[in-house]
Parts: sequence; structure tokens; C-alpha cells
Amino acid sequence: MQTNNQDSRAEAVIIENIISQHAEEAAFLWLLRDDAVKAPHYSLKDLKRLEERIEAHLDGLRVAGEAAWQFCKDGLQQEEAGEVFTAGYMALDNAREDWLSQTLEVVEAVPETARGIISALGWAPKEKLQGHVVNWLRSEKPQHVRLGISACAIQRVDCGAYLKQAVDSEVETVRARALRSVGEIRRQDLMPMLTEHLQDEDFACRFWSAWSATLLGDANALETLQGFVAESGSGAALSLALRAMDKSSAMRWVRDLNGNAAFRRLVVEAAGIIGDPVSIPWLIASMQTPELARVAGEGFSLITGVDLAYDDLDRDEPEDFAAGPTDDPEDEDVSMDPDEDLPWPDPALVADWWGRNKANFPAGQRLICGQPVSREACMRVLQRGFQRQRRAAALELALLNPKEPLFNTSATARRQESLLA
Repeated sequence: MQTNNQDSRAEAVIIENIISQHAEEAAFLWLLRDDAVKAPHYSLKDLKRLEERIEAHLDGLRVAGEAAWQFCKDGLQQEEAGEVFTAGYMALDNAREDWLSQTLEVVEAVPETARGIISALGWAPKEKLQGHVVNWLRSEKPQHVRLGISACAIQRVDCGAYLKQAVDSEVETVRARALRSVGEIRRQDLMPMLTEHLQDEDFACRFWSAWSATLLGDANALETLQGFVAESGSGAALSLALRAMDKSSAMRWVRDLNGNAAFRRLVVEAAGIIGDPVSIPWLIASMQTPELARVAGEGFSLITGVDLAYDDLDRDEPEDFAAGPTDDPEDEDVSMDPDEDLPWPDPALVADWWGRNKANFPAGQRLICGQPVSREACMRVLQRGFQRQRRAAALELALLNPKEPLFNTSATARRQESLLA
């Protein structure tokens, strides 16, 4: 009898360990995915494989049912977005209002974790969101309204009059998210409100007003968006502004930026965004400068479609190069290396490749991954490209069709594949 009791206790410990591991791994892998959707080396297939690993752990939690919640609840004490994602997903999947309330308490206390619950809203089936989103949109709590707007934006669903109300919100975070959604959902009828908020006192609200209005075709907003590049060096502003401009205007603007040493990196990025092969010799020359080499290689790939690593046009990192945080306690720069996941191009090999293939890329046209910018080319990149290339293709596609919602390259791979099919 004693042996049976010991066996039962041992089995309980084993099961608890397994459930705990599911909760921890789901949160950890989600953090990897949170970075992966913006990474230059992840394709849609890579994203799907990562999500399948997350789904496997979520399935383990789902099977455990009530027993799994205690581990999710314990994880919330860490106040991290990954644990918020796991707990939020479990709460939605099990239709447990009490679990969801506990998750939202963490989000309200630590707003930076909101991206975890917002992601869970994108993962959960639409039927699991019924009632929640409408209640949040109607809520007097700004945090809930923001969640409701975000849930609709992720699914690219127009929430009608609620979006207009949110654009008029007195709370900056709600207003900024709503202004961004106007562009993503393509609410042309709200263009006057975007124009009004170009003078908003809040920086994020001004930015998303300019971004959305530019995406909807407003030339005045484009000038404001250009100002964000000069003011803050915003890569997001640069990415959309250059694509919304005609090519000659874009190149003139970049030449002006090139006169400022602080914009050296942005100018290299700009060459890839504009997509004219005329810039490729200059990009190859920029590969000689370690600080610019990898972003120059990314621009080269965005224009030509060449995968530097796959086509053996890369090299090892220079021995004397250092980027990102150092071990020096007096070094106040703790920013991460923005090019960490990009290959190091070999300038000689790239130059040799270009010499043999440049006839296939006539100067004067805009290319994306080796093809003239068109709906067909953008769809091909969305199907086969890397995440940063896919984000570029989504913007190009939106500018080609002002009525089509901005393709969400951060949505689950399953949803993206369904849309691309």
C-alpha cells in the first residue's frame, strides 16, 4: 500500500514537471517568435516551424486543463510578455473570465507586457474572442479599449464607429493605436481625422497619423513623415516615405540625407528601399566598411533577390569588429547589434557576381528581390522571402492598392498561408 502511495506521488511530481515545462517553453518560444517576425533571416516556413513548437506546448497545457493554470498564474509573477501570452491564450481557449482578469491585471500594471496578450488575441480562434472584443471596445478602461482595437487590427477587421471613437480618445496610447489601425484597415473616411492629428501633442500619435495618411495617399502627410526621419532617424518612416515617393524625388531626398554623417546607415538602407540597381556599385563599396557591410548586403539582396549565405557570397565576421553591449562597465551604450542576424557579405565575391549578372538588372527601374515592383512580385516575396523583405513587400502591395488592408506579416503563419493561398 505504501508503495502505491509512493508511486502516485512520483507520478504527480512527473506530471507537474511536464506541465511546468510546457508553460515555460511556450513563453520562451513565444519570445523567440516575437523577435522572429522582425528578423532578417526568418522566412514564413521558418516562422511556421517555430509556431508549431509553441502549439505543441500549448496543446500540452490544454490537455492538462485546470491543472495547467496554476503554472501559468505563477509565470505571471515574472511580469514578462511571454508569460502573459501563455496565460492569455489559456484564458481565452478555456473561456475563463477569471483567468483572463488575472492576466489583464499584469498588463495594466506592466504595460510593456501588452504585446503578449495582443499576440494571444491573434492566435486564438475568432470564435474564442466573441464577446470579449466588443466589451473591450465599449469599456471605460483605456487599456481594454486598446486591446479591442489591437484585436481587430491583428485580424484586419474593421471595428466601425469604435475606431473613430478611439481616434478621439484622450489617452495617448489608445489614440496612437487607433491612428495606426486607420492605415492598416484602410479607413479612407477617417482621413480628415488623420490630418487633424498631424499636429497632435503626442509624438507617437503624430507619427502614426503621418504613417497612416501616407499609406492612404496623402502628399502633405508624406512631408510630415519625412520630417520624422530627419528628427529621429526613424527607419519605419524612411521605409514608407521612400516607397510612397516617385523614384527621382526619393533619390534627391536621399542625396540630401547623405550629406549628414549621422544618417550614413539610413542612406544605405534607403538604397535597398528605392530598389534601383544603379545603386549597387555604391552598395558593394559600402560593404568595405564594417559598420555598414551587413546592411549594405541586405540592401543588395532586397534589390537583386540574392541570398548571400545560400549563394556563398558571405564571409566570416572580421576579427577586430565589435558591436552591441561590451563588458566595459563604463560603456553606457547597451544597445544590441541591429545587424546581428545578417550575413557578412564578401565585397570581392559580390562584386564578381555583379559583374557576371548586372545585365539582368538594368538601371532606372525599381526592383524588389530581383523583380520590378508589381503585385505579382510582392506576392512572391510574401510567399518566399525573409521577414524584413516580406514587410517591405506588404508596404509595396498596400501602396499599389489603396483599398486592400495592409498584409500582416506578424500574424500566425497559418493565417498568413491562408491569405496567400
